[in-house]
Amino acid sequence: MQKSIFTINVKHLKDIGMQRRAFFTGFTQKQSQVTISPMPPTGLDKYSGAWTESEAAHLLRRCTFGPTYNTIKDFAKLGLDIAVDRLFDIQPLPASDVPINYDYASDVKVPIGSTWIDKAGDNDAQNYRFRSLFGWSMGRILANEVNLREKMTLFWHNHFVIADMNDARYYYNYINIFRPNPVGNFKDFTLKITIDPAMLRYLNGNQNTKKAPNENYARELLELFTIGKGPIAGPGDYTNYTESDIKEIAKVLTGWVDIGNRNPNVDIVTSLFRNVNHDTTNKTLSNRFNNAVITNGDKDEYKKLIDIIFLQEEVSKFIARKLYRWFVYYQIDASVESNVIEPMAKLIRDNNFEIKPALKALLSSAHFYDNIGCMIKNPLDFMLGSFNQSKIKIEGTDVQKYQTWLGLTNYSGLLQMRYFDAPNVAGWKAYYQEPGFYKTWLNSVTMPLRTSMTDALCSTTLFVRGIRLDIDVLTLIKDFSNPKDLETLINDAALLLLPKPVSENQLATLKEITNPGLPDYEWTVEYEAYLANPNNATLRKAVENKLRLMFSYIMRMPEYQLS
Repeated sequence: MQKSIFTINVKHLKDIGMQRRAFFTGFTQKQSQVTISPMPPTGLDKYSGAWTESEAAHLLRRCTFGPTYNTIKDFAKLGLDIAVDRLFDIQPLPASDVPINYDYASDVKVPIGSTWIDKAGDNDAQNYRFRSLFGWSMGRILANEVNLREKMTLFWHNHFVIADMNDARYYYNYINIFRPNPVGNFKDFTLKITIDPAMLRYLNGNQNTKKAPNENYARELLELFTIGKGPIAGPGDYTNYTESDIKEIAKVLTGWVDIGNRNPNVDIVTSLFRNVNHDTTNKTLSNRFNNAVITNGDKDEYKKLIDIIFLQEEVSKFIARKLYRWFVYYQIDASVESNVIEPMAKLIRDNNFEIKPALKALLSSAHFYDNIGCMIKNPLDFMLGSFNQSKIKIEGTDVQKYQTWLGLTNYSGLLQMRYFDAPNVAGWKAYYQEPGFYKTWLNSVTMPLRTSMTDALCSTTLFVRGIRLDIDVLTLIKDFSNPKDLETLINDAALLLLPKPVSENQLATLKEITNPGLPDYEWTVEYEAYLANPNNATLRKAVENKLRLMFSYIMRMPEYQLS
């Protein structure tokens, strides 16, 4: 599937009347060097400028996967406060919105059309369950809810990373910690993930016993999940914690195991505390945690530990920085630290680690709206956002939908961001690795694949499992404010697809691409002729071809890579 879902290349442009094929032979070196220029920071003060379609589009692009034109227009009418509030209005998912068995007849416990999330399965059943889960995860994003659910669920997945499960139920239970209320409480998430069956397996917590302490989770709990490393202060001392803290915390967490992995007799995977394997001695933390002593608490002892860690002010700053890099920009200098991160961290602490107040303040801030178009879209945002903003619907039978979603999963892997497959426990490099950060998404492998995908969506010949996957350009522009006017048409397409309005030179180029060698009014005449005779194949094809060229050009512009 990953080799066939986007096989259309530049050849398809012949089929839509392309007269200047040289442009579409690929990005030149100059074109592929995307420049990211964020504006100077302005603090966490509330944005007080004009609330226009541009600001509404920016908010939606950063918080959802590909807003439609009508959604942008609707949010522009709401004003800042109501628009931000809408994104936090996350309703419970219907009970039926779960991955199902869509084509595997051999699973006697799970008939086709039923869910497997609470059913035991033998080893043979796991392959179809993984396909079902991976496909369903794409379908969740393509549902295109106008709220923060999926962007924040992916954020937490990138923060509390797991991978390498061999039972799909583990992945589902893990991601379902976050999806119901992804703007919830950071401390609660940490408590749940600490004894989550998937995390116990991924970081060897299920092998952590008093006779053989395993430090893997203890180390990542501090370094990657809660407080982070500071500058090296001495041997084994990372400013925020020490090596001795890791050893003591590993003892606190002894005794937990996961139950149900690929067990054909266990329907519900879960965690279990085995007192016999728990270290009951006192655990003394270093001066970095005020020499706190954790006495034996059996199965509740890990809660005492999390309480102690979250007393440290640095925990709130650590998660504030990660939210900042997810929603705003990767560079955190002294000014951003002082004017944005510290106020966010204080909001987090003041609200007992509820994420919502701080994130609301960030998304409402002048600083957020000073940083438009400086983030390179991650692969899921680029790929699934292209589908959503273009209103491409994947319909058909369950088999057709799941197979298509699975194809998108595989293609996202080629683009180097596959759900449930972060490269390591630190997550995707774009959010932590200096100096490249977001720029790591664009390279000699991924750029041609991104272009191939958008070229295919602008063609008329891409089918997957019998489902046509292309932009219905004639239907799409019906939502635009005045598609009869060439300049307005292009500006509306830019509002939909680009982070900022096109320049005068870009506008002139797009006019020439869409309406080559002709004055603007000729487009109006041609489009009105089509509207008057929509069943005339010749008139329809002529207009459609021009629109496909325009969309294909815009989606090949370097700016289309940005959010």
